Amino acid sequence: MKRIAIVGEIGSGKTFAAKLFALPTFNADNEVNKIYNKSRVTYKKLRKKLPKFIYSFPIKKNELSNAVNKNAKNLKIITKIVHPLVRQRMNIFLRKNKKKGGVILDIPLYFENKINKNDDIIIFIESPKKKINKALKKRQKSNTKLLKKLGLMQISKNVKKKRSDYVIKNDFKSENLKKKIKIIKKEIFEK
Repeated sequence: MKRIAIVGEIGSGKTFAAKLFALPTFNADNEVNKIYNKSRVTYKKLRKKLPKFIYSFPIKKNELSNAVNKNAKNLKIITKIVHPLVRQRMNIFLRKNKKKGGVILDIPLYFENKINKNDDIIIFIESPKKKINKALKKRQKSNTKLLKKLGLMQISKNVKKKRSDYVIKNDFKSENLKKKIKIIKKEIFEK
């Protein structure tokens, strides 16, 4: 099974690119949302650590945002509780799909959480900052302050690019992205 990781800046089009591969996909952001909506254990842990901010279940994103906006250290508290669960779910996903030809890992903190393996195929999605900002403004309930703090957790885009096997320039035109992914997918699976 080939592990293909899609990396890039927040709002660069990673999730859209991941879908174009039409392979089983592990989307870390979706898993985090499921944890916030369904895990009472996570709620209790967060409530215990951040009682001034977390007070309702399912966990509300605005409560988390308020905690992080008040103190950036709260982001570390949240990630320390949530990330091990995401990693556990990723491992279940990988075991479930081990007989498939390939899987996509759509994980924003792929390098930062040391999920990368030597034989992973890494694709960096590069997008112009203006287009990223425009895309982020379109997102529902986009919190720019929080996105900046999350961005600070990530290693630089130049480091990610250097560590990637492929770089795709995303101009936010779906036909162009589809063509580029088709070429890369063919190259990966013909090796």
